[in-house]
Amino acid sequence: MRRKAAHSISVPALSGHVVVTLISSARPLFLPFQLRLRLFPDSAGLKRDMSTRVAVVTGGNKGIGLAIVRALCREFQGDVYLTARDVGRGQAAVASLSSEGLKSSFQQLDINDVDSISTAAAFFKEKYGGVDVLINNAAIAFKVADTTPFAVQAEETLKTNFFATRDVLTAFMPLIKAGGRVVNVSSFVSCRTLNQCSPELQQRFRSEDISEEELAGLMQRFVDKAKAGQHKQDGWPEMAYGVSKTGLTVLSMILARRLSKERPNDGILLNACCPGWVRTDMAGPNAPKSPEEGAVTPVYLALLPPGATEPHGKFVSEKEVQPW
Repeated sequence: MRRKAAHSISVPALSGHVVVTLISSARPLFLPFQLRLRLFPDSAGLKRDMSTRVAVVTGGNKGIGLAIVRALCREFQGDVYLTARDVGRGQAAVASLSSEGLKSSFQQLDINDVDSISTAAAFFKEKYGGVDVLINNAAIAFKVADTTPFAVQAEETLKTNFFATRDVLTAFMPLIKAGGRVVNVSSFVSCRTLNQCSPELQQRFRSEDISEEELAGLMQRFVDKAKAGQHKQDGWPEMAYGVSKTGLTVLSMILARRLSKERPNDGILLNACCPGWVRTDMAGPNAPKSPEEGAVTPVYLALLPPGATEPHGKFVSEKEVQPW
């Protein structure tokens, strides 16, 4: 009887390596998908490219997001990924950029779907070993004339602009490589909203000891009070979008402080920014800025040069740090 050849392959594990012994035979080799992906990544249609830098933009199929992707295609040295909830619209945006001579790639990412977030994070970890630039741009806003009850507006707006963006950050922050840049697209409305909150809320939102958990609790408190019709009595203004962006700006400051503490030598810079009042489907046709003009500050923060130490944990508008 002919003896079958044995081959051992060392597979990276959470701690050390696992040695997998494969016995060659005439039969095809069947392995669980995740193990096959780790042993033979190319066989799963995924070619690893750990040395190439990669930038990821959420909500990138239109408006400011698309303008950010367009600018990164021209200025960023690496691969640029346009992500969007809708596959067809995302791929159409990539095709549109291609017609301009700009190369981008598409990855589906619905920030309101934790499975979609996990799938996208796993993709970038497997293909690139992490992410160099993350720009959280995806957001929603109700029109001023919208008659949707404020309680619904509060819940839906906070769900996407704060809680879902927080979910993206939770999944992607461990993937940010040394020297990476994280940009959260907030709004000048966050400052206006902050100033209209009660003194107690203002104090907490400006405090350097506010935790992520406390902040999330305050955002949920706003939603709960809005649903009960008690948000004004509780010290909140009638501005669901503004509250969501106040939360995002404060979250950016919290995460920046955490980076400084936990990864002090990695040179990662994380900031929130205001693109300005931009002509988009969300902001309307009367805004003074074009999407390309709105992309200037987010792209500036995404491309801060290697070795830069500031800004970090700041709110930036027109490429200038703003008081908070």
